[in-house]
Amino acid sequence: MNYTTQMDAARKGILTKELLAVAKKEQWEPEKLQKLVAEGKVAIPANKHHTCLNPNGIGSMLKTKINVNLGTSRDLNDLNMELEKVNDAVAMGAESIMDLSSYGDTRKFRKKLTGECPAIIGTVPIYDAVVYYHKALGEITAEEWIQIVEMHAKDGVDFMTIHVGINKETAKRFKNARRLTNIVSRGGSIIFAWMEMTGQENPFYEHYDRILEICAEHDVTLSLGDACRPGCIEDASDISQIEELVTLGELTRRAWEKHVQVIIEGPGHMPLDQIAANMKIQQTICKGAPFYVLGPLVTDIAPGYDHITSAIGGAVAAAAGASFLCYVTPAEHLRLPDANDVKEGIISARIAAHAADIAKGIKGAKDWDHQMSDARKRLDWEAMFELAIDPEKARRYRETSKPEKEDTCSMCGNFCAMKNMNRILNGEMITIFDE
Repeated sequence: MNYTTQMDAARKGILTKELLAVAKKEQWEPEKLQKLVAEGKVAIPANKHHTCLNPNGIGSMLKTKINVNLGTSRDLNDLNMELEKVNDAVAMGAESIMDLSSYGDTRKFRKKLTGECPAIIGTVPIYDAVVYYHKALGEITAEEWIQIVEMHAKDGVDFMTIHVGINKETAKRFKNARRLTNIVSRGGSIIFAWMEMTGQENPFYEHYDRILEICAEHDVTLSLGDACRPGCIEDASDISQIEELVTLGELTRRAWEKHVQVIIEGPGHMPLDQIAANMKIQQTICKGAPFYVLGPLVTDIAPGYDHITSAIGGAVAAAAGASFLCYVTPAEHLRLPDANDVKEGIISARIAAHAADIAKGIKGAKDWDHQMSDARKRLDWEAMFELAIDPEKARRYRETSKPEKEDTCSMCGNFCAMKNMNRILNGEMITIFDE
């Protein structure tokens, strides 16, 4: 190939097969999409070694994409169960899978994903380093951190979250302006602890140019992690979050100079009224780089229902410019999600993404809703089920409460407005009670 990354190809005027596939999905002219990739406003994560990838584009002007976090932990280390979740997630429409495994044979699982899964695959190398080296955190060297990044790139990972924005300066600011919930990012807390114990600079920040060389060689999209994302609404939009974002903006520019694609990670927990402003600040500081948000969760009081708190925030965020929603399950803050939790999280995130796409005027977004409304008007239950975002649940709900008459539901019966309006506008008489 005579290009290094998707961005490099776009800047050279090369229409890659990945870009053409994304253009077709998004109903875009390839040349217009190519310009946005060249500018960094759209990323197409596509590692050269991930040969079974079904590519997708991430950018605020495209359909909002969702990411599903999965992976093993010390308490639940069942690779088969995680693979089942992966397959279910892809079947339910998730465009991206992020492997957050922190226990067991992590490389075996990762290589199986990049060898068999068509979704975009992401990882957080900092988790894997602790598992891979089997030694205390403070004993891991700067070189070993970088080697893990290179391993993940060679294994075919399409994007990697690198917690590079928290350096000695931002860490100092954090310590001087303490928060209610401190640092809640797992990767951020690990690298902060390592810096505190060793007295050294964040190796990802210090050796950032080397990280970029690795990403350029394998075409890995860099997901600039937000170590200082707020973990409660009290900490939202504070100085630690904003200062780190400024650093990420500078690192974005350096990545683009090396033709490395970038997405920016964002909050976190955030009051509803702050979300839109935060999206605009990110777009300004990071020059339109795609924004990848966890939620945001708009309240802290709903353990067991955080798929809902995040869907509320996610819809507002995506409508205001976020490109990529990381799903949140009902198990957030409580446990590793099971298969049902994963489903609930995916459906909630997809609803949020679709609602945002309607608000943004994404081409074709409203067509789905128009079809559903037409089916409801015609009382075509089978069509409604087929069009539902979760057909199985829609069918089950109707089956568990069968109406007396098939053309209504058990809530309204003969009072059904759709049925009665269809009839009266057709010139029929209706009596309702004695029908």
